[in-house]
Amino acid sequence: MSDGLNIPNKVSIPIPVYENKWNKIRSTFSFIGPAFIVSVAYIDPGNFATNISGGSVFNYNLVWVILWSNLMAIFLQSLSAKLGIATGRNLPEMCSQVFSRKVNWFFWIEAELAAMATDLAEFLGGTLGLYLLFGIPLIYAGFITGALTFLIVYMEKFGQRTVEGIIGSLVAIICVAYTLELFLAKPDWKAAGLHTLIPSLPNGEAVLLAVGMLGATVMPHVIYLHSQLVQARNKAGLNDQQKQSLFRMERIDIAIAMNIAFIVNAAMLIVSAAVFFRNGMVVDSIEQAHQSLTPLLGSLSSGAFGIALLASGLSSSAVGTFAGQTIMKGFVGLNIPINVRRLITMTPAIIIIALGINPMSALVISQVALSFALPFAIIPLLYITNRKNLMGSLVNKPLTRVVGYVIAGLIIALNAVLLYLTFTGKV
Repeated sequence: MSDGLNIPNKVSIPIPVYENKWNKIRSTFSFIGPAFIVSVAYIDPGNFATNISGGSVFNYNLVWVILWSNLMAIFLQSLSAKLGIATGRNLPEMCSQVFSRKVNWFFWIEAELAAMATDLAEFLGGTLGLYLLFGIPLIYAGFITGALTFLIVYMEKFGQRTVEGIIGSLVAIICVAYTLELFLAKPDWKAAGLHTLIPSLPNGEAVLLAVGMLGATVMPHVIYLHSQLVQARNKAGLNDQQKQSLFRMERIDIAIAMNIAFIVNAAMLIVSAAVFFRNGMVVDSIEQAHQSLTPLLGSLSSGAFGIALLASGLSSSAVGTFAGQTIMKGFVGLNIPINVRRLITMTPAIIIIALGINPMSALVISQVALSFALPFAIIPLLYITNRKNLMGSLVNKPLTRVVGYVIAGLIIALNAVLLYLTFTGKV
């Protein structure tokens, strides 16, 4: 078993046997947790950057991107969880068994580059949160963010349930903050609802932001991680019926967590449209967004924004570290100490802060890079979950295969369009 999190092979949580409706509900909630850790990646600081940009420039036009990205995320996280339940291993471990050593080295290099882009967004978010809330200079805020991340990761020694509690609490803080933002912003709900259902891409810049929003929402590192996290609810020697039952419980977990993430993501863009676009402001930095909220909506709004950003940065940074452990150990069997790995991956963010590069621009570009990394997680996931000899009764059904191919093809096509627009100078 991978040590992405130190999960024991056998745990005390049984496959549920229901005696009455109350026991059924209680047993179901005992399985809630893994998807909430994963959901943090879907409301990380990269989402703040892309959603604020999208709302301030294109009003409500890109809300549909968040909806469809979330649907893709639910589908892909379900496949990842199903792989972990069916095989008792995580996705990188299964890749190491199915593909050649050379292919796995390629997967590992690509996944590590994506992880660095992920860490960049998460680390910058925590740093900016401290800077905006307390006025701490960015370079010092960066080191404090690193220390706080190490503290959260250290709590993993007390078990995955402890980590789930910490991450869940930080997600709750983000939700409360953006509920308050929505209340203060008073958006045009009719326009927001219309653009949630009707797709539109006004120009090439909208394509760049749409792909960035996709990269910020559907995250490759948590596709790898989810198959590991479900091992805390898994047991050796389960029969097919028990595995099916466990997968049903995890789908409930995914549905709740991912839809909370969707609501928060949509709220980010809707608030940006209602506040910045409505007032004719194009926001190109998170600092500008924070400063502009005070005169437009009051200090309560800007404070809630800063708290949400800090909670997002700290929680997603810890989740990125756990995902990095799973990736490194699973593909090629490397076992670099977690603190060493964390120091390496936070270095690009420290350099960006020291050079004075606009963190908002760095966040958006990092999310586009993640979108390019997505196919290298999705294609092996589809390939393995389509094989009955590996998945048993949980093998993908024909409709699931078709949907998976459509999602992979759509992501690749969007990336191709983005490359064309970039190299022709249209974005």
